[in-house]
Amino acid sequence: MGTMGDQTFNRVIWASRRANKTLNTAKEQRLRPLDLPVAHYTLLAAISFRPGGTGAEMARELNVSPQNIVGLAARLELRGLIERRPRPSHRHVIELWITEAGEELLARADAAMIELERQIADILGPDSARQLGELLETLSDGLEKSPLPR
Repeated sequence: MGTMGDQTFNRVIWASRRANKTLNTAKEQRLRPLDLPVAHYTLLAAISFRPGGTGAEMARELNVSPQNIVGLAARLELRGLIERRPRPSHRHVIELWITEAGEELLARADAAMIELERQIADILGPDSARQLGELLETLSDGLEKSPLPR
C-alpha cells in the first residue's frame, strides 16, 4: 500500500502515458491523409530544424537508435522528401537534407498539427493549454537534470 504521494505520482505517470497514446493516435489520424506516418513526420521536422545533420545526431535528438534513423531516412529518401549527401569535410559522414517536396509536405503536416493544437486549446481552454505546455516543459527539464538512480 503506497502513500498519498505515491498515488499522486502514479496518477501523473499514468495520465501522461494515456495522454501520449491519445495524442499519437490523433497525430496518426491527421497525418494519414498525407501518407505520412508520425515517425516520418518527426524525422522530417528534425531534418528541417537541423539541415545537414547526421543520422547519429538525429537519433540522439529524437531518442531513437541510429538504425531506426537509417530505415526512416531510406524511406523518406525513396519518396524524394530528403537527400543524403556526404559531408564535404568527411566523405564517410552522411548529412540529411530536406528537399523542396519534403518542405511542401512538412508544411501541410505542420498545418495538421496546428489544427490539433487548436483542438487541444478548445478542450482545455487557452490558458490551461498554455499552462500544461509549461508544466510539461518544466517536468522534462527537471527530469533531464536529475541524477540517475543508482
